[in-house]
Amino acid sequence: MKIWIAPQAVAAIPSDLPDIEFSVYDGTTEPPGVEDVDVWVPTLIPVPDIPELLSRMKRLRLIQTVTAGVEPYRPYVPDGAVLCNARGAHDAGTAEWAIGAMIAVLRDFPGFTADQQQGRWRYRHTGVLADSTVLIVGYGSIGEALERRLAGFEVNVIRVARSARDGVHPESDLPELLPHADVVVLLVPATQATTGFVDAAFLARMKDGALLVNAARGAVVDTMALVAELNSGRLRAAVDVTDPEPLPPGHPLWTAPGLFLTPHVAGSTPASTRRAIDLVRAQLLRFRAGESLQNVISGTY
Repeated sequence: MKIWIAPQAVAAIPSDLPDIEFSVYDGTTEPPGVEDVDVWVPTLIPVPDIPELLSRMKRLRLIQTVTAGVEPYRPYVPDGAVLCNARGAHDAGTAEWAIGAMIAVLRDFPGFTADQQQGRWRYRHTGVLADSTVLIVGYGSIGEALERRLAGFEVNVIRVARSARDGVHPESDLPELLPHADVVVLLVPATQATTGFVDAAFLARMKDGALLVNAARGAVVDTMALVAELNSGRLRAAVDVTDPEPLPPGHPLWTAPGLFLTPHVAGSTPASTRRAIDLVRAQLLRFRAGESLQNVISGTY
């Protein structure tokens, strides 16, 4: 079995299986034998020209990502190959980031940091997470991890997913739910259906002073509609993802008031790396044994 694997996932290669041949591919120097690759574990940051690369992987049977998102690969999966993601590996890191971002904005940590840098003691009241209503849009494994961590903050959690299930509202209920939420957390996957999902109308339904937290993908939000709301001072936001990404110099998001911005780092933690390696190793063993794979991407994942 021939594997191309990302540098950060090399530890996932089972050392006790002599028939596994692997090469490290980081998107720069291409290893030999692309036409014989059975399994590809791509890098965290997508490599250049994925469609062209996949077109040359004639024997490819599995693409196993180390990320939850698979949008760079999904349209180009060759016939006979399966695409699987790392669902679950980044739940803890992303949930922690979401809570940290909420608290940072609501308690105005950026403002106090600016005061500290200027040597200024400026007492003031801030917002608080306690007694808030937190609306989680895209309630899956990360949403569950987030709710577990929110349990100690004395908040009311409302869950929303693509379709209704016990205790979870369908997306069609959002127009009625948005006006009641103090914090709206986006955790939906990046698909054609979710591109521009948070548009001007969505934002307009949010209550005055509400906080939008985007830990999903940048394209889920209409960037300029968000900029307009931030510039008006009506809403605040915390985003780990942007559209475009990376955010270019001079983009209006850089200077938008009420915005807390991080460069797509929510899941970039040692815990996420360890869990992704464990997941990939287990998946490789399943694949070699001919067993059913986990986290297979199909339909509207």
